Amino acid sequence: MRVAVVSMDTVWTRDRPATRRTRRVARGLAARGHDVHHLCAQWWGGDIDQFEEEGVEYHAVTEGTAAGSFRSKLPFALRNVDPDVVHAVSVPPGHATTATTAAKVLRVPVVVDWWERDPQRGSDRQYRKAASRADRVLAPSETVRTAVREHGASDVNARVIPESIDFDLVRSAGVDDRFDAVWARELDGDANVGEFLLALAELRDRDWTAAVVGDGPARADAERMAADLRIDDRVAFLGDLTEAEFVPVLKGSHVFAQTATYEPFATHLLWALACGCVGIVEYQAGSSAHELVEGLERGRLVTSPQELADEIVACGSLPEWETNRGFAGFDREEVLSEWVDCYEETIDGYGWF
Repeated sequence: MRVAVVSMDTVWTRDRPATRRTRRVARGLAARGHDVHHLCAQWWGGDIDQFEEEGVEYHAVTEGTAAGSFRSKLPFALRNVDPDVVHAVSVPPGHATTATTAAKVLRVPVVVDWWERDPQRGSDRQYRKAASRADRVLAPSETVRTAVREHGASDVNARVIPESIDFDLVRSAGVDDRFDAVWARELDGDANVGEFLLALAELRDRDWTAAVVGDGPARADAERMAADLRIDDRVAFLGDLTEAEFVPVLKGSHVFAQTATYEPFATHLLWALACGCVGIVEYQAGSSAHELVEGLERGRLVTSPQELADEIVACGSLPEWETNRGFAGFDREEVLSEWVDCYEETIDGYGWF
């Protein structure tokens, strides 16, 4: 199968969860023998227009990340690639719409991967066009799928394909048992790590150790808050960790706390649940994290730091696990098969409706 990935941004020009998802899917498809062409802004040096990395052929539609220029040149780039299916991202939305228009001329379907709606990079009208004109719209969670449907995608065309983890790593990794509770995410304006720290402060008189994994502009404030709460001697700020470093920490911990106010898909929580942690999620309207723990024996939903503290104590009675096989279905290869199936179904059904 010949796949054209349309995303001006890459991890080398804009390192975000959405671009990491795009790279992971593209590399996975290439590893399975599919012919993958990523149409993007040039991120490599030199005068060459094409560059291969990890089996993916990158095509420089533009030299820089100018959205208007990229959109004007995209139809010609798509024609040159001549794909069987087009995989476009939702941001900027005008690129997905342009890809859909060009694909109709080429008589090939378009699948839009909708991670989020960034209002600073497109109007509501543009997002509605991107959602309603694509042949399929894929979302990482039901929360995002609901938003996609509100922007015009039909129930039939909108589908969930979640994020994935390396379950072989979960099985084989060692155990770092320094911490009882872990919180992990980029420390930005949506992190809301203060809720975790307040919950720990409620348990100041108990015996525990905790880790905060991640880095970002909110880290200094979080470290200062831990000191003000007089728990900084028991909370370790570990910074960014690789997956190989992160998994042992999770396997040795009993509780993982999720408090972020915005999360299209709670990937760190997924890793934690697969590593046997009890997942305690503070419900937030802008986060999909609750989807992973609803109805789960080793999952809890709370609405405040006090409830979070109470659940940390209550979950102490649950047995300690190092692996939860119930999450093997989120393995990289399992989820990649969902992408391939979706492409094939979209190709087979193209032109029927």
